[in-house]
Amino acid sequence: MSPKQMIAQPWGISVSGAASVKRAPDMVRVKLRVSRVEPEPQAAFEAVDEKVRAVREVLRGHGVPDSAVDGSRLDLKSAWEWGDGEQRFLGYRCSASFSVSTTNLDSVQMLLVDLVRAGASEIDSVEFDVSAKTQLRDEARAQAVEAARAKAAAYAASAGVQVGPLLHLEDVDLDAPELERGGSVSFDAAEGSLAPGHVVVSAAVIMGFAIA
Repeated sequence: MSPKQMIAQPWGISVSGAASVKRAPDMVRVKLRVSRVEPEPQAAFEAVDEKVRAVREVLRGHGVPDSAVDGSRLDLKSAWEWGDGEQRFLGYRCSASFSVSTTNLDSVQMLLVDLVRAGASEIDSVEFDVSAKTQLRDEARAQAVEAARAKAAAYAASAGVQVGPLLHLEDVDLDAPELERGGSVSFDAAEGSLAPGHVVVSAAVIMGFAIA
């Protein structure tokens, strides 16, 4: 099929543009869980409540204010285990979840160690980020638009025409469902450190221009 046949509805210049910007992380979010199994519900509640207080003391000792800690209510479920083809009742599992934010990246490793020592039974995730994420996304989007404009100008110059008015601007989904459209986040590794070297924010667009 010829190029002319492939263009069903010719209308102008269509190009894509992409860009990435990166910054060193300045914050980290830690999601953790305190969980205990006891024969009776009240004993499970009391055991977890004790561990929760210990975890909060560790956080305060690391300079994490209470306002930077999101905690869930206590949850209680029956606990079972399978063995030899039979289900055995263990008791009652009580748990509490926390999401903690801190800007003290230098002490993250020690913070995790102290949290586990205080009774955190699970560290669900450790996510490094930048506080100025919105500004980084806007910067990446602006650079993606400029890249698309430059590409359109290059094609137009090669074809001996001029770029006309903008007719179409489309955000491109970068296959990151945990983020809003038009911006993805990745990390540059930092050797010998828990924290990544950089947080990379990317954006991409498709733009259509008339031919002047």
